[in-house]
Amino acid sequence: MAQIYLLVAGVMLCSIPACSLGWNLPRSHSQENKEVFQHLGQMQRIPSQWCLKDRTDFNCPWKRENITPIQMTQGTCHHHLMLQQIFNLFATEDSRAAWNNTLLEKLLSSLHLRLHRLEQLKKDNLDCRDLGLAAREYFHGIHVYLKAKEYSPCAWEVVRVEIERCLSLM
Repeated sequence: MAQIYLLVAGVMLCSIPACSLGWNLPRSHSQENKEVFQHLGQMQRIPSQWCLKDRTDFNCPWKRENITPIQMTQGTCHHHLMLQQIFNLFATEDSRAAWNNTLLEKLLSSLHLRLHRLEQLKKDNLDCRDLGLAAREYFHGIHVYLKAKEYSPCAWEVVRVEIERCLSLM
């Protein structure tokens, strides 16, 4: 049953354009988002339903109802912050020990490309301190969770699914 929900979620996530919150990102970024989702999906090593007991609420700060109009105008900055934190999470030694290195490198390469392109889009060095603090707190919670679960395969699977979910809100 959980696989069906993940499949439906994956299809929905891949159909969401990068500007789903009204952000002014070029359509080419939608294709790049699909690549990130594709790589995350390919990294699944164990069925997600095996890890239901390990689920937790990471309190993703980017729930659509929580996004203020000011934050919406800072979409490029927010997108960049989120992708930078995801890159940092998956670029760790603990991550390298958990995932297939070929698939991990593809994900990191896609994230690096997205970050580079978003840096080119940043205009006027938007100040998004509040968003930065929220991103750091969110990812700190993920790191604490992984450490508490001793970087188990299920913990990484829960995090992988969480990252997919949060990316869908961007």
